[in-house]
Amino acid sequence: MAERKPIESWLTDMDGVLIHEGVPIPGADAFIKKLKESERPFLVLTNNSIYTARDLHARLKRMGLDVPVENIWTSALATAQFLDDQRPGGTAYVIGEAGMTTALHDIGYVLTDHEPDYVVLGETRTYSFEAMTKAVRLINGGARFICTNPDETGPSTEGPLPATGAVAALITKATGKKPYFAGKPNPLMMRTGLNAIGAHSETSAMIGDRMDTDVLAGLEAGMMTFLVLTGLTTPEDVERYPYRPSKVVDSIADLVDRV
Repeated sequence: MAERKPIESWLTDMDGVLIHEGVPIPGADAFIKKLKESERPFLVLTNNSIYTARDLHARLKRMGLDVPVENIWTSALATAQFLDDQRPGGTAYVIGEAGMTTALHDIGYVLTDHEPDYVVLGETRTYSFEAMTKAVRLINGGARFICTNPDETGPSTEGPLPATGAVAALITKATGKKPYFAGKPNPLMMRTGLNAIGAHSETSAMIGDRMDTDVLAGLEAGMMTFLVLTGLTTPEDVERYPYRPSKVVDSIADLVDRV
């Protein structure tokens, strides 16, 4: 088998890799600092569509991680990029927060509940029955169903929360229509991210803490993959999957010298 080319670009998940419950994981600051000093292209990715890249930049900076806005890639941005490619200047009914609505406004989309081209489901901490009912009726009326990511639960300080994938399942049950998921593990999110920083999958690596999203997305996009054990996955979990990461490491600190 041909040997992989040296890593020139890095993509890394955020929660479970760089931060955990609002606290930086040891080594995360050194990793980001090394990336910036080396001037290698990199992106910090998140399936969470609640926040804009500018919001996340500010939140990370308060934690001591200085990630430039242009180096942050969210499922909301990937979703907007997909819709802009598919149907430029379209219309959408959105269930979500500023991260999603801002991304759609930025590509010139009109947000409406009157015969929209798409129903776009994103992350929010205040899913309303009224909004879900409207989404069901619009999809039954012909709107195409798009979802930012398939994560069924999300982390919080109190414990797991129902997330986009769980709400998508409810809407699917009510409509019989499955959504198109733009975020991880769809390699589309990785490919659009790589394009955004002018990188190629052959010389790029993906770092994540989940086998079913991060590692799978990196693998299907053709990248080298690193699984860290500071998030949701244990060494025992790895053996349950039919695919493997390129390498398993304890934490992001173990990858600083690889940059």
